[in-house]
Amino acid sequence: MQKNDPPSSHVADPADPPPTRPVEPDAADCCGEGCVPCVFDTYEQALERYRVALAAWHARHAGHP
Repeated sequence: MQKNDPPSSHVADPADPPPTRPVEPDAADCCGEGCVPCVFDTYEQALERYRVALAAWHARHAGHP
């Protein structure tokens, strides 16, 4: 490693980026009509998939800050 080289732990793997957190809907995005699924239900499902994907990503990158 040369003096100006970044530590290898700081180099992100462009082939395996971390998952992207879903965007939370605004309150105004819900029509209040009791839709099934509601935009908030859809968001909660996407958030759970994100959490699972993030945990798997962290497991693949264990030992890398």
